Amino acid sequence: MTTVNQTTITLDRARAGTGPATWGQRAIYGVVTRLGDDAPRYNLPVELPVTPPRPVSRVLADLRELLWLHDSLHTRLLSDGGDGLEQVVDAGGELPVEVRECAVADAATVGSGLLAELAGRSFDHAREWPLRVGLVVCEGSVHRLVLTGSHTAMDYWGLGRLLRDLRSIESGESAESLRLAHPSQQPLEAAEFQASPLGRRRDEAARRYWCDQLTAGPRRIFNEPAAPELEADPDRLFPNALLCSPALAVAVGRVAEELEVSDAAVLLGAASHQLARMSGSSDVLFQVVVGNRFQPAAAAAVSTVAQEALFRLTDADRDFGDAVRRTRSVAFNAFRHAAYDKWALDREVARLVERGEAADHSYWWNDTRDPAVGPFDGVERPRAALSELIGLTELSWPTQFPRRVNVSMAVDVLTAPGALALAMTADPAVLSREGMERFMRGVERLVVAEAIALGD
Repeated sequence: MTTVNQTTITLDRARAGTGPATWGQRAIYGVVTRLGDDAPRYNLPVELPVTPPRPVSRVLADLRELLWLHDSLHTRLLSDGGDGLEQVVDAGGELPVEVRECAVADAATVGSGLLAELAGRSFDHAREWPLRVGLVVCEGSVHRLVLTGSHTAMDYWGLGRLLRDLRSIESGESAESLRLAHPSQQPLEAAEFQASPLGRRRDEAARRYWCDQLTAGPRRIFNEPAAPELEADPDRLFPNALLCSPALAVAVGRVAEELEVSDAAVLLGAASHQLARMSGSSDVLFQVVVGNRFQPAAAAAVSTVAQEALFRLTDADRDFGDAVRRTRSVAFNAFRHAAYDKWALDREVARLVERGEAADHSYWWNDTRDPAVGPFDGVERPRAALSELIGLTELSWPTQFPRRVNVSMAVDVLTAPGALALAMTADPAVLSREGMERFMRGVERLVVAEAIALGD
């Protein structure tokens, strides 16, 4: 039997202020408000075991420290209905906490249900703080902690920072000590810089870069789509595939070391080479999600900082090694232009599209891996040869999604226990399920074959 209760976390004397929303806040706010009832899929849900179990009062006190530490967690967003969006950082208030009391044996099941409940609703950004909290309490102690963040308050890198800070607080650190040890840029500070002359110049340079690349790129990457008759069907579903590869987890580091690039560049270069070979377009474009956390203060921020860079690789079909090496420099230049006012950029891109001058930019790449978490953390590294490991690759089709605007292909790179995973969603009008499998296995085989050729 489960008992349903509610409590609150009271915040007072926190930092407060108002100002324009940051570029990151504006970008994701525009996305989630357009999605309507589908907006909850952008929520960031986490369910954590509390080991050993802790008193409710202690867990609530830890979460209060977290609110004091990061302004984004007690920030509301107010829209004027037009181009204006304001962030309001509240000095105090109450954060509701859902409590479920149950037997220890039922804690995991109750926690999963509570996670679905908290993550399944849209946030009211004007009235609600962008964090929801749930506790699963057994025999007077918290056994599981459930958190759901709004994407307007944090990106995936910000979520990782939040969890690391929470672990530090649980270990005895205070918000004040963490501020001193890891100064972080708060959203109001970021907005102030973005409104400065230097910030405006960076925004203008980034939007100019995007328009130049779009003008130069191919108008369509797949000239022969898989099922053009589906393009007019607004109700078509986009298949989602998951390829989980122990061989790729082993091989990517070896290839990165040999080619003197990051493993992220190896994977993006392999994806570009494979896409070029499959599509027949020697030039390819990906909208690549960039964390934009290159400075320590940004790296320590729990905020939404990530935006998309436009990555265009020419002659991507010529040679795998060459594609990977050039990916490093091309990506570096693209990443320099991954922070901008997206609403302003969208208007400029729309004008290019209307005039038929915009390249196909419906291909997305998101390397979500946390550098602090490796595929073999807590898992024994396999000793089998790569030629044998590749036979252990698993491919599944977890779900299908409603049609997504301006998405021909979207790929997420994930870390799994003992493996790297590629999660891919594609428009069936452009790429069939067979084509999706060919792409993912092609990326895997390119990297693994290169590692085998290096004698690994």
